[in-house]
Amino acid sequence: MTASQILTLLVLGGVVAALIWDRARSDVVALTGAALLLITGVVRPIEVQSAFASPAIIALASLFVIAYAMELSGLLDAAIERLKRLCQRIGRAGLWVMIGLCGAASAFLNNTPIVVLAAPVVRDVADSLGMSAKRFLIPLSYAAVLGGCCTLIGTSTNLLVNDMASVAGQPRFTLFEITPVGVLVALAGGLYLLLFSRYLVRGEASLGAPADKSDDQEPGLAGGQIGTALAFAKEKPLRPVKAVASLLVFVSVVAAAAWGVAPIAATAFAGAVLLIVLRVITADEAYQGLRPDVLMLIAGMVVLGIALEETGLAKAATDLLIGSLDGVNPLIALIVIYGATLFATEILSNATVAVLFTPIAVSFAEALSVSPRPFLVAVMIAGSAAFATPFGYQTNVIVYRMGRYNYMDFVRVGIPLNLVTWVVAVFAIQAFFPF
Repeated sequence: MTASQILTLLVLGGVVAALIWDRARSDVVALTGAALLLITGVVRPIEVQSAFASPAIIALASLFVIAYAMELSGLLDAAIERLKRLCQRIGRAGLWVMIGLCGAASAFLNNTPIVVLAAPVVRDVADSLGMSAKRFLIPLSYAAVLGGCCTLIGTSTNLLVNDMASVAGQPRFTLFEITPVGVLVALAGGLYLLLFSRYLVRGEASLGAPADKSDDQEPGLAGGQIGTALAFAKEKPLRPVKAVASLLVFVSVVAAAAWGVAPIAATAFAGAVLLIVLRVITADEAYQGLRPDVLMLIAGMVVLGIALEETGLAKAATDLLIGSLDGVNPLIALIVIYGATLFATEILSNATVAVLFTPIAVSFAEALSVSPRPFLVAVMIAGSAAFATPFGYQTNVIVYRMGRYNYMDFVRVGIPLNLVTWVVAVFAIQAFFPF
C-alpha cells in the first residue's frame, strides 16, 4: 500500500470510530478528517474546494432556504392545522391520512420540520381519541423517511450519491428517475406499518404530554441531520402573499428541474435568490435557514470520498469483494450491496454511507460488466432506510423522545420493515433499472 492509501485508511478509520462513539458532532468529525487529508497532501486544495462547491451542497443549501421561507410564511403550520381538523373529524383513519400526506410531502421537503410540526399533532389527536400515540409516532417518522426515497431531492443521501457517482464518471440522475422504485418501496413499507405496527408497539392510554413543538435534541448520528429543530419550533401565523409566493417558487424549481430546463442545483439556487429579491424572506433569514452543520458534514464526507477514489482504495476494496464473490450473479451482487449499505446506515450517518458505498457500487458494477445504475439506486434507497434503531435518523430521535419509546420498540417495528423494503427494493430496481 502507498503512503496516501495508509493515511486515508487511518483517517477513515478514525472518522468512523468517532461517529460510532458519538461523543463529538458529526460535522466536526467530518471536517477534521478532511483537514487531515488536506494537510497531509492526500487531497489537494482544488479537490477540497470542489467538495464545498459540489452540486449536492448548492442544491441542499438552496432547498433549505426555500423550505424555511415556506415555514416562515406559516404555510406548513396552516397545512398541519387543517390536517388536525381532519383527524378530529374522522378519527383513526384521519391519523393515517396525515401520516401518508407527511410521507408524500417528504419527497420534496426536508422531513425534519415536517415531523417536528406533525408529531405533536399526532400525539394530541390520538390522546383526544383515547388511543395510544405510541402506535402512530413511529409510523410518522418511518413514513417521512420512506417518502424521502421517492425523488432525487427527497433526502441529502440521494443528492450525495448522485454527486459521488458523477465524480466516478457516471451520468447524473434526473429528479424523478428513482421515483418508480421509491414509490413501490414506500407503498410496501406504508402497508406494513398500517397493518402491523400497532401489534408491535405496546400502547399506553395517553402520553399525558402538553402540546409543544420544542421537544428537541442534537444526536451525533441522526442521518446527517445533526442540527437542532428549534428553527421550526415556534408556530408561525399564516401570511397568505408570502405563502403563495414561496409555494409557487418551490413548484417552479421542481418543475424546471423535472423538465430538464436546468439541473436541480441551478433551479433551486435561482429559486432561493428569487425569494430574497421578492422579499418573501430576508437575507438574514435565508442564512438562518441554511443549516450549515448539515452542509459541512456532507462537504467533509465528500472530501473523504474523493480521497478514497483518488488513492485507489475504492477500487482495491471492490477488487477484494469481487475476489470473494468471483463469478457471482449480478442479482446476488445487488442484494449484497443493498444489505451492506443497510447495515452500515444503522450505525453511521447517511452521508458517510453514501461516500463509502457509491464508489464501491460503481466499481463493482464495472467489474461485473453491468450497468452501475441499479447498484447506485440500491445505495440511495438503503442509505436512507434506517429503521431498526432510534438513532439512525433524526426524525426517529424526535418521536423516540416524544413517544417515550424504548429501544426495542424500534427494533420490533424496524427490522421487519428493513426486510420488507429490502425485498421490494431489489425487485423494483431490477424492473426499472435492468443490468
